Amino acid sequence: MTDKKIKIHIRNNHWKAGSLPCDLEGEINNTITKEIFEKKLKVFPEVKDKIEYLIDWDDDNFESSLSNSNILLGWNFPTKEIKNIAPNLKWIHVISAGVNHLYPFDWMSEKCVLTNSSGVHAKKAGEFGLMSILMLQSHITKIVTNQKNKEFISLLSKPIAGKKVIVVGTGSLGGSMIKHIAKLDVDVIGVNRKGRSVDGCSKVITFDKIDEVLPVADFLYLAVPQTNETIGLIDKKRLDMLKPSCGIVNIGRETVLDYKTLCEKLKNNEIAGAILDVFSQEPIPKESELWDTPNLIITPHVSSDSEGNYVEMVLDIFFENLKLFLENKELNNLIDKKLGY
Repeated sequence: MTDKKIKIHIRNNHWKAGSLPCDLEGEINNTITKEIFEKKLKVFPEVKDKIEYLIDWDDDNFESSLSNSNILLGWNFPTKEIKNIAPNLKWIHVISAGVNHLYPFDWMSEKCVLTNSSGVHAKKAGEFGLMSILMLQSHITKIVTNQKNKEFISLLSKPIAGKKVIVVGTGSLGGSMIKHIAKLDVDVIGVNRKGRSVDGCSKVITFDKIDEVLPVADFLYLAVPQTNETIGLIDKKRLDMLKPSCGIVNIGRETVLDYKTLCEKLKNNEIAGAILDVFSQEPIPKESELWDTPNLIITPHVSSDSEGNYVEMVLDIFFENLKLFLENKELNNLIDKKLGY
């Protein structure tokens, strides 16, 4: 890099229906303030004198600031004409793990790289995943439905040892859950793009082999991003392969799983229970059938958000990458623009 200071544009988003953050609590948890940014900057004194930054909201100063910015730090932003608006932009860091809301990446110039905050969610997501599988094992989805119906029915369960858990998506989110659940003597089968081995899995298969394991699944755990490969992955045909005693958890994206068919199967007791944390429209419309579907627990996209220190963890990743950027080295968490993750 030259002696000229690198400019960072930091874009915060006000909450609004149909987008993230979708409420005030989410906005507070995802806002990068000057106080937090400066606090983290003190931990990385080697970059302090090499940068300047503007913390902004939505479109307030977006175009004017990006005109001479080298780095964009944020979550959601308009991509149209960004090549012309930001001719000096070389790096965009997204404060979430998911980047599907920006895909396809044809709006980016060849010289610009994209990174995400993968890993920041891992600890919380792992704990949530363990909790959700154990809830299904203990029939909690059915117990909650019975509670709504004022029915006091004993639903007994056994320890989870020996059950088969199929984990689709073994990255930081799925992998963190696997580390927890594997300690309980369950048989974990991982599913990922390349079939690479994963600690805690008895075996790992590729997406195209998933039909071989669905019929034996006691639990199906979905933790994949939205990509061309994963959209519609668990469709009606594959839901029909599952045992009626199977439980499903989705912390990835709604597009991976056929929610309409899932609701029908839950109503007909053809799936034991489900816990859904992700939805294409958030908040879920009040008229959605999801609200009244039996044996279903809805969590409002909280499986991997850590209360209070989320932004600080994101900035740890960002500043480590900023050091690499200033040294002209390859960044961590690089997104493959063709694959979408």
